[in-house]
Amino acid sequence: MDSRKIVLKETSIVAVGEVLGIALMLGIYALLHRFSGRVAYSAALGGVLALLNFFLMAVGTSLAADKAEAQNVKGGQAAIQTSYLLRLVGLVVILFACAKSGYFELLPLLLPLLFVRPALALGEFFRKKEEKTP
Repeated sequence: MDSRKIVLKETSIVAVGEVLGIALMLGIYALLHRFSGRVAYSAALGGVLALLNFFLMAVGTSLAADKAEAQNVKGGQAAIQTSYLLRLVGLVVILFACAKSGYFELLPLLLPLLFVRPALALGEFFRKKEEKTP
């Protein structure tokens, strides 16, 4: 399968997981009578940031794998490290600015970043058998 298709497929799995996780989180906020517009758009921004972070990680990893296949292992390793550093710094700067602005709730802004791993695990659980074997 083409690496771009793999990246898009995995990103779509994460997107579905993010939507479900955010819906569950907002439902819990509503049950606790803590739901507000700030909570909703904080959760939405957190979900977008988590999805963008995953997409950029997947693209960077794909590019690094292409470099490694072309016998440029050091270049691939440098690409992975650079991608990680830039994504981390970007996330910290954006989240810090959002937290300091006072317009966002911190917990619903940060929680969607944790929904990526369960989304991938559930996506793997539901993956078809023929897709698992290389």
